[in-house]
Amino acid sequence: MNDIRQTQPTLLYVDDEELARKYFARAVGGDYEVLVAGSSDEAIALLQQESARIAVLVTDFRMPGRDGGDLLRQVALEYPHIVRILVTAYADVDVLLQTVNTGEVFRILEKPLKPASVRETLALAIERYHERAIQNQRLMAIDETLAFLAHELNTPLAAITLNASSIEHRVDAPEHTQPDSQKDIADAARAMRESAQYCIAMVSSFWRSVHNGHRRLAGTDARSEITAHGLVSALLDTYPFSNGQRSWVQVEVESDFAVVTQPNCVALVLSSLLSNALRALADVPSPSVRFVVTAQPDPCIRISDNGPGIPPEIKARLLTDPITTHAKSGGNGLGLILCNRVMQSCDGALRIESTSGVGTTVMLDFPHIKGQTHRSC
Repeated sequence: MNDIRQTQPTLLYVDDEELARKYFARAVGGDYEVLVAGSSDEAIALLQQESARIAVLVTDFRMPGRDGGDLLRQVALEYPHIVRILVTAYADVDVLLQTVNTGEVFRILEKPLKPASVRETLALAIERYHERAIQNQRLMAIDETLAFLAHELNTPLAAITLNASSIEHRVDAPEHTQPDSQKDIADAARAMRESAQYCIAMVSSFWRSVHNGHRRLAGTDARSEITAHGLVSALLDTYPFSNGQRSWVQVEVESDFAVVTQPNCVALVLSSLLSNALRALADVPSPSVRFVVTAQPDPCIRISDNGPGIPPEIKARLLTDPITTHAKSGGNGLGLILCNRVMQSCDGALRIESTSGVGTTVMLDFPHIKGQTHRSC
């Protein structure tokens, strides 16, 4: 996650008086990047181009044409992330009450502006902006997590439904007592059990990671941290392997690193990728899955398998288009797209290397964390 405090905050100051604009820019220009506009319409035109980087709007109330109150209402509706401050030289009680009560303004500054008061108010406004940005990031993380969890559960649940239907048809058919039919029923039942176990493991893993995260935030487990190796180990301890699949998996830790951002989402990504790898190895004579954790030169978790690989024309679209070869078992092709979105939301990336007939490697790239030390294993 990018540190939203590293860059100089950007302000937009709106006043029809040129001298007032120059005074404001000169007074706070050392601490902020200041954009100026001479009217509400000019401010809206500027916001349409620069709204993503503007943290605070400071506007005069009395201006020709649309007044500052009208501007505040439009900005509150269209750019709610921007903290809004009203400047007025008039003791207009009705205007002040309206803007405050409707939530259209964060603070009110009186003219003539006093530098100390302006700096104090701007500092509070920037703090509010940071609080909103952090809250929005958390909400986005929750959305990503729930979307990913819903996808991961949807596929095995769809498989359960299909296999249950198959069992019903087999049992109702007259030939259900024949050996082949019995085998089909057993296979369908086994597939249902494995799918149900995967759902249980996913929910359990997600709950545990969230619960542990809450404990750390509460200070009850402050010394611990979630590491890449720890996530892989937890996955292998809880994943519902079947038919000796656990013996296919090896782990190599060249150097470990902390997973600071959304580790519960990363845990879901690892589970989804392991599921994909195991599915690709179903018909491989000597199946192998290898996890490699390394912090040098960049933090990364690699998951490699010796499966059939991915054709180039499909590989080029995996992270952008919903492509699946498992539609009959409920797959919808969104898994890798969601994996990629989760890694991007962590300021990381997901890369895929694959050669037909040789195997596939998926790399989860993580951002460098300032001050983080890496442990060699």
